[in-house]
Formats: sequence, C-alpha cells, structure tokens
Amino acid sequence: MKKSKLKTALIIFGIIAIILTLMPFVPFDYWWIRMFDFPHLQLTFITFAAILFYIFKFDFKAWKDYIFIGILILCSIFQFSKIYPYTKFADFEVLNSEKKESQLTIFTSNVLQKNDEFDLLTSMFNDKDADIMLFTETHRDWMRAIKNALDPSYKSQVEVPLSNTYGMLLYSKLELFDTEVKYMVSDSVPSIHTKVKLSSNDTIQLYAIHPTPPMPQENPKSTDRDAEMMMIAKLALDSKYPVVVIGDFNDVAWSQTSKLFQRVSRLLDLRKGRGLYNTYNADSYLMRWPLDHIFISSDFKLNNVELCEDMNSDHFPLFTDLSFEPRDRDSQKPPYPSKEDLKSAEDQIQKFKEKDNR
Repeated sequence: MKKSKLKTALIIFGIIAIILTLMPFVPFDYWWIRMFDFPHLQLTFITFAAILFYIFKFDFKAWKDYIFIGILILCSIFQFSKIYPYTKFADFEVLNSEKKESQLTIFTSNVLQKNDEFDLLTSMFNDKDADIMLFTETHRDWMRAIKNALDPSYKSQVEVPLSNTYGMLLYSKLELFDTEVKYMVSDSVPSIHTKVKLSSNDTIQLYAIHPTPPMPQENPKSTDRDAEMMMIAKLALDSKYPVVVIGDFNDVAWSQTSKLFQRVSRLLDLRKGRGLYNTYNADSYLMRWPLDHIFISSDFKLNNVELCEDMNSDHFPLFTDLSFEPRDRDSQKPPYPSKEDLKSAEDQIQKFKEKDNR
C-alpha cells in the first residue's frame, strides 16, 4: 500500500474512532447507539495505537495534521478517563477490611441457558461454598441440576425458572424474609427482592436483577433496562437497611446509566481501584467488559473479589467476600443524589411508562 493510501486509510479509521467516541453522548435509547457505551477499553487501545502510528509514520506538513492528531489525543484521553476508575491507579471506592472476617459471601453466575455442562458449575459453587448464590438464565433443567448438587445448608430458596433466558435462582444459607418476586418492567423479566438476616443478626436488603439488554432481538431500545435500574436505585436510596444489588445488569459500570444508578442509589462499586473483572464475553479474548455487578452500601468493606474460571457459559462467575462494618460507614459514604440526578432517574422511569402505555 502506498504511503498516501495508508495515510488516507488511517485518517478514515481516526474519523470512525472519533464518531464512536461521541456516540454515547447522543441522547437516544436505540440499541445501535447504546452499544457504544461498552467498548471503551478497546477503543482506548485502538485510538492510542492509531496516534502512535500516525506520529511515527508521517510528517506533519499542514495544520490539518495537527488538528486531526489533537482530536485523536482528546478522544484517547476521554476513552481512558471512562475506564481509569477501574484500574489499579485509581482509589478504592470500597475499602479493604482489616478484620478479615467473612460475614457475607456471594457467588453469582449467568449460566447461559443452552449450556448443558452442569457439572462444571456445580463443582465450582460447591467449592466456593458462598452464603448466597444467584444464577441467571436458568430454566427447569438448570434448576434440577443445581438442586441435585446443592448442599442441605441452603435452606432459603427463591426459584423462578423460565425458558426465556430470564429465569433466576437464589439460594441462601442465611435466613431470607419479606421475599418477593417482582416483574417491574415486564411480565417475563423477574427480579428478586428480599431481606437477609446475617449471622450477626443484622438485616440487609438484597435485590437481584437481570434487565433486558438493548439488542435488536431483545429490545431495540435500552428503555426497559434503564428504567428497571432506576427503579432499583430509588428503592435502594429509600431503604432503611443496608443494601446489596447483584445480577447481570447487561450494562457496563462506566455507562451514563450505571453512573446515574450509583449516584441515585448511593451504592458503591467494589471494582473501582481494583480492576475491570470482565465477566462477559467468556468466548472472546478481545471483546470483554463487566456486565455482572455487585453494588453495596457503605456499611460493607471488602475481603476479596474473584473472577472465577470458565464454566462453558458466555459469562464468568463472580465470587465476592464482604465484611459488614456499619460503624465505619462514614469512611466511604457517598453524597446524596442531586435534584438533577433524581429528576434524570424519574425521567428514565417515565419514559418507560409512556412506552408501556403505547
């Protein structure tokens, strides 16, 4: 390829990178726009590589070259700023516990409904021996396989097996009470709301969710997902108990929706300062991002978080070990949401209601 053609190709690539960087700012919920919330890590490396290649390969002979490379540098900085909080250069949002006492361990896994390698998962969760386990994308075959391998100590069970990839199974060694299965945005997409009594006799509120992704074969818009997240955020904000929200959010932690969810709910992201812990896509080394989340109140500190091994699903399971330390909550307490945040959350919910009425 001649140098001029190579430069033209690189300029075209740079323009595409600029467009992809700006796409998340477009205020529409269509899936083909919202999908660009996801690959910030990949875009950061690709844009940075394009900058280096352009600088070392070509001489800058016109002001257009300087403007072009300047815009690419700004795009690269913006892309990296999105993922920076999830690198080890950033501060922890959830502090490490100095007590090193496990008061709540959680194992979560999107099993991939069509996956029939049941033994890979059952041997893994028996090894982890978590207090609470959540399984998503579970139908009746998965429920039978899990129950057959389940230790008798998991006496509290909430089972919603469905064949539409939105089935949920929750098993707990700890006592569950005031338990409800709710269908907040669709009569085919459940969420589990329950209180949990810890071994210390303290009560916490647990929400398990799996909203639909913005995809053409699922929902052409992100309206349902965003509304469910905002509904849960408002419930968490109003809860008089410490809150834990777990599940496959079908959204990355750095999206505008997830950041609004955090500000409204006042919940903390234990990934920040520790790493991305990309749970999806287990089938691709390049296209991976964090979709399965655990957001927690400031009453908790962290002992350990671990991305588990591949179990033939398109998601990696996640294991989290938490320490309940409410006396130290002020050391990591987030601010209350602003009026603008609350209005934005309410607007997301209202948008869903208007869509549902139509």
